[in-house]
Amino acid sequence: MSRPRLTRLLSVALAAATAAVLAACGNGTASGGGGGGGGDGTADRTIRVAYQAFPSGDLIVKNKGWLEQALPGYTIKWIKFDSGASINTAFVAKSVDIAAIGSSPVARGLSAPLNIPYQVAFVLDVAGDNEALVARDGTGISSVADLRGKKVATPFASTSHYSLLAALEKAGVPESAVNLIDLEPQDILASWTRGDIDAAYVWLPTLDEIKKTGKTLISSRELATAGKPTLDLGVVSTAFIQAHPDAVDAWRKVEARALDLIVDDPDAAAQAVGAELNLGKDEAKAQLSQGVFLKPADLASPEWLGTPDKAGGLAQNLVSAAQFLKDQQKIDAVPDLATVERAIYTKGLPGALAS
Repeated sequence: MSRPRLTRLLSVALAAATAAVLAACGNGTASGGGGGGGGDGTADRTIRVAYQAFPSGDLIVKNKGWLEQALPGYTIKWIKFDSGASINTAFVAKSVDIAAIGSSPVARGLSAPLNIPYQVAFVLDVAGDNEALVARDGTGISSVADLRGKKVATPFASTSHYSLLAALEKAGVPESAVNLIDLEPQDILASWTRGDIDAAYVWLPTLDEIKKTGKTLISSRELATAGKPTLDLGVVSTAFIQAHPDAVDAWRKVEARALDLIVDDPDAAAQAVGAELNLGKDEAKAQLSQGVFLKPADLASPEWLGTPDKAGGLAQNLVSAAQFLKDQQKIDAVPDLATVERAIYTKGLPGALAS
């Protein structure tokens, strides 16, 4: 397929997806009137938070109602999404203000043709063993190299998709040699159970389910060591940041509080996460242990977000991810480092993360 035709098809698909999001979420404005995350926002007191069902401090904040407590003058609307791709579409539709989203879809969002006006304001976690590539028992697959000619599922435009492509490249397997299938986590589990797919790259809690009848080939922790790290990030619409900077500060503080709870009281953290994922405390605790959670103070370090004086290394990480996606012909162009650095929200750091 020619590149211009592919771009036109992508544009049509994005327009259709945007229309679907608008139909589901209304006209793109929040329920309180005003501009929500996309206009002046001054009259609106609703914050639309996109979350995903993976073990994280974000689920702790939701379960314990900390954001509602911190912002009593706002209505907090939590909206569940299954992947970063659908969250990007929601941002394009101006239907969300804040989101938990993987670094790979953020790299896509900041690149052409999407060029989404949002900023990275938090690092929820660094992917470790909580995302992995698993081969189903009975398929005869014992290594990534054995995936040639096999059906492999992953949510497209996600961190798992990015990691799958990196794993294939590392093993010398062309993407064209594998039958890649775009499935959301819950659909992966259903297809796995039916025997419709041979392998899958996905995250918790679906990952734990497929591992019961499969073999782990490689994890995101291993790929990070090999130079392809992925992260779960907190992003905020630029329009919302401009209209509600104090609310963004409150959100950052409660997310930092959740990171502290994971370290200081893992049982309480697991109880909250388990309640959101319908898991027992011990299972939730085991899943949390597979991720890498930073200390709040580390977020403002040169390695991650940085400070107002100098954006941190996360910007380069996102540029590298975008370059990889461009090389894989998944995006049209790679944003320059200065552009991505402007998309890292560092105002008030490190003090804005203190309780």
